[in-house]
Amino acid sequence: MPRNMDMTALRSFVAVSDAGGVTKAAGFLHVTQSAVSMQLKRLEESLNVQLLDRSARQIGLTVHGEQLLGYARRMLDLNDEVYARLTHQAFEGELTLGVPHDIVYPAVPKVLQRFNAAYPRVRVHLVSSFTRNLHNLFGHGECDIILTTEDFCEAGGKTLTEIPLVWIGAPDGTAWKSRPLRLAFEHNCIFRIGVQEALDRAGIPWEMAVESDSSRTIEASVSADLAVHTVLQGMGAPYLEPVRHGGALPELTSKKINLYVSDLAKGQAAEDLVQYIRSAFSSL
Repeated sequence: MPRNMDMTALRSFVAVSDAGGVTKAAGFLHVTQSAVSMQLKRLEESLNVQLLDRSARQIGLTVHGEQLLGYARRMLDLNDEVYARLTHQAFEGELTLGVPHDIVYPAVPKVLQRFNAAYPRVRVHLVSSFTRNLHNLFGHGECDIILTTEDFCEAGGKTLTEIPLVWIGAPDGTAWKSRPLRLAFEHNCIFRIGVQEALDRAGIPWEMAVESDSSRTIEASVSADLAVHTVLQGMGAPYLEPVRHGGALPELTSKKINLYVSDLAKGQAAEDLVQYIRSAFSSL
């Protein structure tokens, strides 16, 4: 009696092998962990062999799993090739891109526009959050590609550019002259502690006048001249402007814009999206 391989189960098996675990693979496949585990169980039962070694912290392959992996890759490649050829949808699917809110403009809209022109059937799900949260999402396989703003670049990342932080305030505002200096920052902003330390070294008293989880709240408060904020140079909202303080405020450090790409983000569409991102940020 002929037996048929379950392509969905094979796709889950390859994803778990590449990711080293069910959690990250589930995030990449956009399904639940339980769904992936169930597919793997059915695959093992249909072949009557154990494919995964679950005894270690990171899932590995058994001898049977190693033998199946090569076949599975070839079968999935052929399946995808046939489907693309006969449906004329060579590039279809979804990629999740994570970007800190404060570096979305001006580069990311141009990247998305360029990518959509080249791959109209591929949906890019844009996630805007803080660098710490984006790292967490990336680690769980919930983002295929992330950009971050950091002092250093972690293993597996690539620094695209390095941009100085600048003080920003309301047009013709005077909040920067107040003492203590009134600051406005999101609770999880990665720039916050460094700015406070710079003010302490300069002997400038400060207070947190506005705190919020909402970037819009911070921008509205600063544009109302209630406080000052910091952004990467050239990336402030159009209704705010750099503070011309003439040395009254300390100079700030620069931050790296880093790129991290999941090992599971494969294919020409993902490669081109990464290239568009590199090109956009290297020209800033």
